[in-house]
Amino acid sequence: MTRRTRVLRLIARLNVGGPARHVVWLTEALAREGFEPLLVTGIVPAGEGDMSDFATAHGVTPLVIPSMRREISPRDLVTLWKVWRLMVRFRPDIVHTHTAKAGTIGRLAGLLYRFATPSSLIGRPRRARFVHTYHGHVFHGYYGKWTSRLFVALERALARLNTDRLVVLGWQQFDEIHRLFGVGRAEQFAIVPLGVDLSALGDDPHARESLRAELGIERDEVVVGIVGRITAIKNHALFLRIASLAGDVARFVVYGDGDERHPLEAQRTDVLFAGTRPANDIYASLDVVALTSRNEGTPLALIEAMALGKPVISTAVGGVVDLLGDIEEHVIENGAAYEIRERGIAVASGDARGFAAGLCRLLRDDELRRRVGERGKTYVATTHAKEQLVGAMIRLYRDIERPAGSEIPPQTGEM
Repeated sequence: MTRRTRVLRLIARLNVGGPARHVVWLTEALAREGFEPLLVTGIVPAGEGDMSDFATAHGVTPLVIPSMRREISPRDLVTLWKVWRLMVRFRPDIVHTHTAKAGTIGRLAGLLYRFATPSSLIGRPRRARFVHTYHGHVFHGYYGKWTSRLFVALERALARLNTDRLVVLGWQQFDEIHRLFGVGRAEQFAIVPLGVDLSALGDDPHARESLRAELGIERDEVVVGIVGRITAIKNHALFLRIASLAGDVARFVVYGDGDERHPLEAQRTDVLFAGTRPANDIYASLDVVALTSRNEGTPLALIEAMALGKPVISTAVGGVVDLLGDIEEHVIENGAAYEIRERGIAVASGDARGFAAGLCRLLRDDELRRRVGERGKTYVATTHAKEQLVGAMIRLYRDIERPAGSEIPPQTGEM
């Protein structure tokens, strides 16, 4: 009887966001498709929402390594040893890492796993394939200049020494990671868009009225919301500045939690911080969804909003530009600049005046809101369904399992 393909999947933590859903859906689907998957994760720090219940609801029980944390610390050496020991026991055919910390630990441990064995002395290291997914990257916006350069150098080395495939979520991310930062060879990359469970999303008018009443928002008020972790890279401080510049054109609401919530909440009493709520309730309560990040992969909040036909406006960072599509119009109003794209409005990172101008345009132009909302809904349905994510990843695994020298059929999204 043929042994099932073993896939060891590694992510630093199952905190609220797209990467956690991504790895749970893939782990669940692989088990149905005849693979033997194992999801390994670290601890979610205090102040961040934990998606362990989401994993349980999908029949996935992660193996938790408590020493694996997002921050850099001496515990990383302990984590490296534990992951290597796990590889020796599990004997994976494929190791797939997600996010920066897990990508570093998993691929370094993989080098030990492959070559720290007597058979490597006669040119027969342990066989395993290594895949890494960039949900975003830490090459700018997170750390100082020299730390960022160190991470870029490390990623270049890992791509060369112990990575078979590098997965990015869109073309813009490929341009940044490969062409701008020089990571990997073009033929190593495959584009696999982030998937969402479209069947679980719905715009319930009763939820809209109920949540608005709970939060003290009038039924006919226009509400602009930002959804996600309240942390530095998401730049909620910019959202507060935009609210100040835009004035009373709308009610501004922040959904989510994180380490920056309390200091930001103390700054502005006119912006409502509503905490973490069910996704369907959040989007039902909003008229426009905003994103102010300094750096992104492909943001789940925008995909979910677009899936429900909500008009969106965002800083033009990372995979956001792929989501919003081609530029239709460059606009400059009183020195403030923004772009009207196929499926939303894009603004330069950190530009509060441009963002406020673009938002006001979106709020006063009914036809524009309708047009970008409808296009966004169609785009997500055809590009970001969960089933497409699962199918593309299984095809990628099947391809890299082929013996060296065999013909590999072209895969959609490869470079």
